[in-house]
Amino acid sequence: MNKLLLILVLLPLFASGQSKLDGAIQMKTEYGSTNQEIQDILSFEGIDYYHVQFIGEALKGKHVSIIAKKLWDGEITEIDTIVNTAKITGMPPISSDTLKFKITGKKFTQDQLKVFFRFERFGNNRMYEAMDTFDYSLRDIGTQIDIEIGKPFPAFAYILPYEKDGWKMWCAVDSSGKDVESWGKEFGLKHYLIFEMLFE
Repeated sequence: MNKLLLILVLLPLFASGQSKLDGAIQMKTEYGSTNQEIQDILSFEGIDYYHVQFIGEALKGKHVSIIAKKLWDGEITEIDTIVNTAKITGMPPISSDTLKFKITGKKFTQDQLKVFFRFERFGNNRMYEAMDTFDYSLRDIGTQIDIEIGKPFPAFAYILPYEKDGWKMWCAVDSSGKDVESWGKEFGLKHYLIFEMLFE
């Protein structure tokens, strides 16, 4: 009798958990290339390269937008719209439960970063002002976030490391759990970029 009561009490919780899982959007990434020769070239050239995949039934019928927020001295100085499929003529909304694209980043010149978003039907290049250092790293921070339709979220950030006692630490920044827009002040980052996405 007690076992039956326990099952009846827990059943709604299992059902609730399953329905939440069904409506969730998950971001998955794969860094670099599985081809060792290509990976060696990417490493030699200082290129960050991600295969990106969003999965979830809620994606069907939605458009996607990506903006870049430029931060200097802990303040947002400019916002750049990279992609907004709702405003591209002839671009239909997402038709399945999966969205795939690739993102490539590189310190292109002494004072510029280059970022390339490559979708199935189109791609967008951007150049951004940067500091005179090769310490920039493109990080996939959206994999740690609960993604909701209609709510913008930071998917990637192009950051400099947190420096302490002669050590350079990127993971201390992107795994800190702190609000991404506060990283400049929290970790003394002179400059970084946030790539924010929205499904709606």
